Amino acid sequence: MSGAESYPFTETVEMRGHIIDSLILPKVLDTITVADGAFKIEDIVIGQTRHDPSSARVVVSARSDEALQELLAAIADHGAVPVVKRDCELTIADCDGAFPEGFYSTTNQRTEVRIDGHWIPVADQEMDCGITVDMSIPSAACLPMTDVSQGQHLVVGHAGVRVFPQDRGDHAQGFEFMNSVVSTEKPKGVATSQIARQLYDARAGDEKILIVGGPAIVHTGSIGHMTELIRDGFVQKLFAGNALAAHDIEHAMFGTSLGVHLDSGDIIEAGHEHHLRAINRIRRCGGIREAIDSGQLQSGIMYECVKHDVDYLLAGSIRDDGPLPEVITGTLDAQRQMREKIRDVSFCLMIATTLHSIAVGNLLPAWARVVCVDINPSTVIKLSDRGSFQTVGLVTDVEPFLRALVADLKELSA
Repeated sequence: MSGAESYPFTETVEMRGHIIDSLILPKVLDTITVADGAFKIEDIVIGQTRHDPSSARVVVSARSDEALQELLAAIADHGAVPVVKRDCELTIADCDGAFPEGFYSTTNQRTEVRIDGHWIPVADQEMDCGITVDMSIPSAACLPMTDVSQGQHLVVGHAGVRVFPQDRGDHAQGFEFMNSVVSTEKPKGVATSQIARQLYDARAGDEKILIVGGPAIVHTGSIGHMTELIRDGFVQKLFAGNALAAHDIEHAMFGTSLGVHLDSGDIIEAGHEHHLRAINRIRRCGGIREAIDSGQLQSGIMYECVKHDVDYLLAGSIRDDGPLPEVITGTLDAQRQMREKIRDVSFCLMIATTLHSIAVGNLLPAWARVVCVDINPSTVIKLSDRGSFQTVGLVTDVEPFLRALVADLKELSA
């Protein structure tokens, strides 16, 4: 560090963990220099093997105290914690539905706050939230902006907050081939086999597997593949919109999807009415389960979900027809219920649904494994850009992927 007189404001920070192979240290140093700061590495210990942690102590300098605080805030999300320990700063919410100015904005990575000299883990980790603290226990948890109530204690600033960046290697070990730039040119067989192995191991470990699915699963003729996954125990939760369920039920009742006969590819006369007539029948029964009990619905994805106790959630949109009785039409209500249902999810497979994939990606913590399969590479790119860096992507059509996935799972089971 040169020209120390130009950078009179300093703070010493330390980082621990896989800061070399996960590129955390270079990121921190780059963040400092890009922001017109300076640094001096006081001490560094580099792990000798892949599993050995490393540590570094860095003096961060800036031209003003305000610039230094901004720098410390920027590198804190990468796990750079000030050596001088301070409790987190709390303020009381002065109104419902909004954070106080200067609130701490969370990432999706493991976080702790310091209260009365003790580091407390933050529960319900989620990006783009605040942190509320219950001083009576004490405890801390992520809190969405819309759930703020006047009088709650909320963390402001970055002092007394530390983040534990997820080791990228944790995800790479299961997806060595896929853990690279999104591309349409990856051999699909290798990637699908790796996904199958991850799903198989997740089921063997009694982990909760979430499928986030779009209506293309139905349109491409993949209902049979999905129902096999459900029957074989590879799906514990399903998030979708009105469309997937409506067209799945349309196919069960009329053999069509969007009026096209999936077995022959023929366009059926007045077939465009089928999805609406299917929704109407379900509404007349009172719901999907009631339609199954009465014999109106006898097959399909939603049928198998009910029969095999798959916990499904259908979140609506402004363009929905009907919608089906189970569809949650309130956006915030749907988000709250999704937030509750993903707490124990460790593996998430997103298939052909951009908006639902991004929505769920925003809710998942960094340690949940995520695979996104979509014909559109921008879906995976958007997930990563939003902060869901743990997502690995496969650019392919739905039906060939699901067909190969089911075949690979059968081979593993055999």
